[in-house]
Amino acid sequence: MHPDTHLVIQLQSLDQRATALEKEVAALPKQISAIEKALEGHLRKLEADKAALTGNQKERKKIEGDIQMNEQKISKLRDQMLGAKTNEQYRAFQHEIEFLEKEIRKCEDRILELMTESEGLDGNVKKAEAALKEEKQVVEGEKAKARERTAEDQAQLDEIKKERNEAAAKLPRATLDAYTRISKKRNGVAVAEASGGRCSACQITLRPQYFQDLRRGDKLMFCESCGRILYYNPPVNVEDGTRLAM
Repeated sequence: MHPDTHLVIQLQSLDQRATALEKEVAALPKQISAIEKALEGHLRKLEADKAALTGNQKERKKIEGDIQMNEQKISKLRDQMLGAKTNEQYRAFQHEIEFLEKEIRKCEDRILELMTESEGLDGNVKKAEAALKEEKQVVEGEKAKARERTAEDQAQLDEIKKERNEAAAKLPRATLDAYTRISKKRNGVAVAEASGGRCSACQITLRPQYFQDLRRGDKLMFCESCGRILYYNPPVNVEDGTRLAM
């Protein structure tokens, strides 16, 4: 195999590893965002439950105020009844007191309903608070893992870039330019193995003479169809692990 071929194979492997790491690093913030959105859902649930409980308490307070006001009215009406001069006046005061007493009973019934509802709402708030606390712990844990993974990936990327620069520096300028150009054009796959007389990337059969020249490995060769840099690995003897001459 031509020496430059070894280097471009190494270069492609490093580039592919770097691309995979870069994609992972880029995806981590999205993963964190998705986790935080779940946290936002728990927070909105808690806020809604608290708002419902607050609304319940406000209504109870208002109704209690209405009861107090009606009781004060009844007290005044009873005082006025004592000074009634006719039966008609007396009955009028009595009817108004009965009306206010009915209103008070309605208010008391509504307070009982609100108290029953309040128990459920209070339970919802406590459950939502517990779920939010648990979710916060999960989110912080996931964020810590993501930051750790990002740091690890970045360290690997730095090492890969160092190795890549070293490998690229050993290549002739023309070969490096060809590799870069083909890699951009072929979605990061600039080097392909010739196997069974075919280019493994485009599956086009190589001309017999061309394949023979490739097997000799005395020069850098490109697929006549897709333009990728080709390399040939002789088959291995399964008995002793040596390459077979073909």
